[in-house]
Amino acid sequence: MANYQLLNNVEHKDLKIIIDRSAALGDNVWYAVTFPTEFRALQRHYPVFFIKNPDTGEFQAVAMFGVEDGENLFLDETGWNATYIPLNIMRQPFLIGYQEQETGGGVTREPVVTIDMDSPRVNTEAGEPVFLEHGGNSEYLEQVNSILQMLLGGMKSCKGFFNTLEEFDLLESFVLDAQLYDGSEHRLAGFYTINEEALAKLDGAELELLHKKG
Repeated sequence: MANYQLLNNVEHKDLKIIIDRSAALGDNVWYAVTFPTEFRALQRHYPVFFIKNPDTGEFQAVAMFGVEDGENLFLDETGWNATYIPLNIMRQPFLIGYQEQETGGGVTREPVVTIDMDSPRVNTEAGEPVFLEHGGNSEYLEQVNSILQMLLGGMKSCKGFFNTLEEFDLLESFVLDAQLYDGSEHRLAGFYTINEEALAKLDGAELELLHKKG
């Protein structure tokens, strides 16, 4: 279980984060949630499919690293074997949380930075410091903040993007049978991809709308 705490420079002043990539540090995952704004950077390295969130029924985009739980084919003894690592991997052990704040117009939910204190990356001995000696943000934390801001923007763009895909009936489910280098066979089910036939039938105005949405 994760143990997320609101990040602050008093309780967490001595924290350091190990930024190496390994299974022991939690990188043995077979996919990560992504967003339309990241697709261009991802497409050179990873297949991108869509899944339905079992709790909300809403679609999500995922970058695939393997074909079964716990498998990451991009991970080896030297680290992560790709020049681009998805934002939802890079932000760990940090996560966007929300805190209720009272304003003149009522109560609003504002995004805040939280940290998983149970992550194997979190310690006080090795890695990148989170805060400077006198309490300011380290260069590393500023990079994390930028990543979280990009993820926040990505989350906001998702609903309109998937609404448009569904409006034009562009999503179709598929089953993929894959054979790995060791001869093992796997079947991927429950994923969706773009219906290329339906996409080819869109007119100019519809394509422009799709482009604006992501």
